[in-house]
Amino acid sequence: MEKRISATRAVRDFSEVLNTIKFKGIHYIIERGGKPVASMKPIDEKTDIKTLGELKALLKKLPRLDEELNAFLEDIEDIRKDQPPIPDISQV
Repeated sequence: MEKRISATRAVRDFSEVLNTIKFKGIHYIIERGGKPVASMKPIDEKTDIKTLGELKALLKKLPRLDEELNAFLEDIEDIRKDQPPIPDISQV
């Protein structure tokens, strides 16, 4: 999908534009004075696809938390408390 935006908006909302490109695959044409001057689009990047069978080996490579485990759990609980509630989409 392609969208046209002004250079002013591209600068003002740069982070949002990048996220839209990355996560939604949007291709932006940037205009100045109503005329196209540049484009921004996702890079066709080949990723190293991992299989579910490789998960066990990957998990073994992760560092152990050991003595930091309780602090980590407390951090997660603190973060969880500050999150907005998940909307109930079954009522929609």
